[in-house]
Amino acid sequence: MNLDAFAASWAPRLLSVLRIMTGLLFLQHGTAKLFKIPVIPMFANLSLTSLPGIAGILELVGGVLMILGLFTRSTAFVLSGLMAFAYFIAHAPRGFWPILNAGELAVLYCFVFLYFAAAGPGPWSIDAARKK
Repeated sequence: MNLDAFAASWAPRLLSVLRIMTGLLFLQHGTAKLFKIPVIPMFANLSLTSLPGIAGILELVGGVLMILGLFTRSTAFVLSGLMAFAYFIAHAPRGFWPILNAGELAVLYCFVFLYFAAAGPGPWSIDAARKK
């Protein structure tokens, strides 16, 4: 088997792996804000009705949905918008360059979620199982 054929056969599965890992990493933002796991001092007195509180709810629910691959395209689209909003509200005012305003993770999440909104969840997902 040549490299192109091998890569083509694994690409859909790796899409699922990327989705699961992105969901797991994103989920910890929600658990940190809502459940204080892990503890992040800046979220110690977080109100659920504040912008970070609402973001935490979206991160928690969206992270779980992404891990499961359930409603992936619509969830990813919402989360992409959340990350664009987070970048322009929290990071961009601190400077133009994402590496200097600590916004590179928000930008990366934004575009990874936008990719999932277009590409879908991959074969290892509830969405794929529901189509069968």
